[in-house]
Amino acid sequence: MDSTGARRLLNVVDVEATCWDRGQPPGAVSEIIEIGLTVVDLATAERLARHRILVRPARSTVSAFCTELTGLTQHEVDGGVGFAEACRLLAAEHHAGSRPWVSWGDYDRNQFTRQCQSTRTPYPFGRHHTNAKAAFTEAHGLRKRPGMAQALEIAGLRLEGRHHRGEDDAWNIAALVLHLSERGAWPDPTPAAAKKLVCGTDGTG
Repeated sequence: MDSTGARRLLNVVDVEATCWDRGQPPGAVSEIIEIGLTVVDLATAERLARHRILVRPARSTVSAFCTELTGLTQHEVDGGVGFAEACRLLAAEHHAGSRPWVSWGDYDRNQFTRQCQSTRTPYPFGRHHTNAKAAFTEAHGLRKRPGMAQALEIAGLRLEGRHHRGEDDAWNIAALVLHLSERGAWPDPTPAAAKKLVCGTDGTG
């Protein structure tokens, strides 16, 4: 039993990608190098599991700035899987196509869309996406959409692990999802509800 019946499961996803502090080098593109995924059960208010997929970039390398930000090194991601295989794993092992999914802002969704299109890789996720940053902003009546770390402070939650590490960020975003659910402020992940929150673009936070 998955997101129907007694269990209400969500995939909370956060990605890290190659990045540079002074612009992209000639010929390089920003590519996903880590996918963090936490499974949440809204029915029991639990974070059930956390997963990490390292992804080997094909058209870029991990800069010193990227390592400083994420802790990820070129040597580490060289041991990862290719992007197409990462998407296959999301679909086959993590029910990405059928389970509603969540990210903090629209960056992660847009990055997957861009990279799938450029590499002709089947998009692994279904239509039911919720922008947790938008949901949090609305629930707390904020004027500006906060970054994840600021949202944790507002919610009275501590940041667990390292910020800008995909696995840890997904775990922390999942805590914010449960915070909103406990307040009765988590939107129902149906196409109509998700469309309201997903439209438009957003930053990474």
